[in-house]
Amino acid sequence: MNLSDSQTADSVPRRVSAMEAVLGHLRGAIGRGEYAVGDKLPSEAELCRRLEVSRPVLREALRALQTMGLTVSRTGRGTFVVSAGPVGEPTFGGYTAGDLMEVRRHVEIPVAGYAAVRRTPEDLDRLTRLVDRMERERDTTAWVAMDTVFHLSVAQAARNPVFRRVIEEIRDALARQSAFLDGLGGRRAQSDREHRAVVEALAGGSAHDATGAMTHHLDRVGTTLTAIVRREGAGRTPREDGTKA
Repeated sequence: MNLSDSQTADSVPRRVSAMEAVLGHLRGAIGRGEYAVGDKLPSEAELCRRLEVSRPVLREALRALQTMGLTVSRTGRGTFVVSAGPVGEPTFGGYTAGDLMEVRRHVEIPVAGYAAVRRTPEDLDRLTRLVDRMERERDTTAWVAMDTVFHLSVAQAARNPVFRRVIEEIRDALARQSAFLDGLGGRRAQSDREHRAVVEALAGGSAHDATGAMTHHLDRVGTTLTAIVRREGAGRTPREDGTKA
């Protein structure tokens, strides 16, 4: 069963990624009761064989199932179904989407402003090289890792260790959110452009421009997240400002 060329059932077919196709297949199987609440999913090796996909693609889909509250992974035991349908907001590293976005807005927007007036030439060089690498990167795992490094590097340029510590605290959540948005929202190219705009604003030294660029970036993250949740039918949806609807 090769899912890599699957399309949605919308009136206008939309080509989906292999990860999204696998996720849709597993969600459908759970919804139909093929995997009931309490059941353990087949092993990764077995699912890869049945669905004819690579292990990285499968693992992205399994992480998305967890984010939606459908499954839970138990170390050494496997992945178990805990709900037949999405139970509310997606969660990233233990934080709800709304809570995470609220904090990101209150931290990362002012951080960008401080970074614009405090950054060093070394900071700008590091961020420019990082964005260059992200634009060339094709591996999802590597790109997601660089995405979190980007936000940490902006915090570093603000020259306040507390800001960096806050971003470090939510680093895993940021990575999970980034992978979720890329896998189901195709955000990578758009995110690269937004990151480039942030770096250009930092280079210009304008706090106003930098906070504006970061605001736009987080606005687009929120919009894409809301669209995914609505499309996947996940109960309450986070508004674009990151709060709960």
